[in-house]
Amino acid sequence: MDPKEQFYRTFQATAASLQEQINQLPHITVAAGSERQDAIESILGGISSLTTQVADASDYVPAYDKRTYSSTLKNLTENLEAARAKLAASAAAGAKSKGRFQFKPRSTPPKPIGGAVGQDARYTFSSSSNPPPNPAPLPSSSSDPPSNSNNPEPAGTSEGKDYNEEIRSTSSPTNIIRRPSFSAARDIRLSDHSDVHIVLPPSAANATSAGILTNLQNCVVDMSAPTTTSPFSSLALRNITHGLVIARSVSGSVHVTGVRNSVLVVVARQVRIHECSNTTLYLYCRSHPIIEDCSGMRFAPAPKRYLSEDEREELNQWDQVDDFKWLKAEHSPNWAILPEEERVPEEVWKTIGDGGDDDGGVDGILRRIGVGKETTT
Repeated sequence: MDPKEQFYRTFQATAASLQEQINQLPHITVAAGSERQDAIESILGGISSLTTQVADASDYVPAYDKRTYSSTLKNLTENLEAARAKLAASAAAGAKSKGRFQFKPRSTPPKPIGGAVGQDARYTFSSSSNPPPNPAPLPSSSSDPPSNSNNPEPAGTSEGKDYNEEIRSTSSPTNIIRRPSFSAARDIRLSDHSDVHIVLPPSAANATSAGILTNLQNCVVDMSAPTTTSPFSSLALRNITHGLVIARSVSGSVHVTGVRNSVLVVVARQVRIHECSNTTLYLYCRSHPIIEDCSGMRFAPAPKRYLSEDEREELNQWDQVDDFKWLKAEHSPNWAILPEEERVPEEVWKTIGDGGDDDGGVDGILRRIGVGKETTT
């Protein structure tokens, strides 16, 4: 086996084991205090050892994987610290209650450990239309990204901040760009918008544990700035019509469902596309892109402005598409390579990426990238 893939498998298996040990800390009884401390020390030692292994493998591990490993190690450390803080808070509350009652600290889901085995098509995808099950707390292999099932806050909110409502309440023409900071959020959640141009500023880099975009119509969404330095661990795009989404960098999996008449720009390890039609993907993908129940899909390489120097040199499998619902030997009729003469020129991407307000608004930008105005009948 190739040393890079062998290291990838070993790293992710170890990371998954460490995360499971973190998850089990609350289940160690208070009476077994020394046992819990021993478990914490063991986890710390495991993270330290894994960090050393990454450093030792730096000679042959690709730069893209290094970033994934660094993000995973960071999330493991933060998840451990969060678990220890909850345990300390619980112990303090128990001491105060003196047997009367005890408040349980609100559960915060662990950060997904990006780039997990469950995210890589080389190891998980089969020809079945259903993705394989994935044990917690790894990011899901279904069409949904890691969920905050214990978090009652609505999508797009954090600590009382509703960024979606902020976008909707900003009454202005479509040529005015909305720039929600997401500085107080854990992840990026954009939902239920139409006719808006959204550009995420660099301040959103702290909220890239997951990206979730749903129910967008006639919108332009540029998330390239925050993911330049902090890639999404996972990304889900659902029910997007007549729009442009620039996602740039995703260290793990991308799931695209129900997207029509749109253009997507994605740089990722793995991409799986369900029930989409008449959509163009400008793609950088480390594994074979997978489509299911799709039609009229077009693929082109990601614009160079959205690639790092290392990614420009590494193998891009954007055109190695697997159609899981087409089992014949001939080429699937559900996807095609976008001819070079029909691709959006680099200079146009640069103008769009510069975020100027003189692009003719949302409709003007969409026309420039070949997305025609959708009409209802």
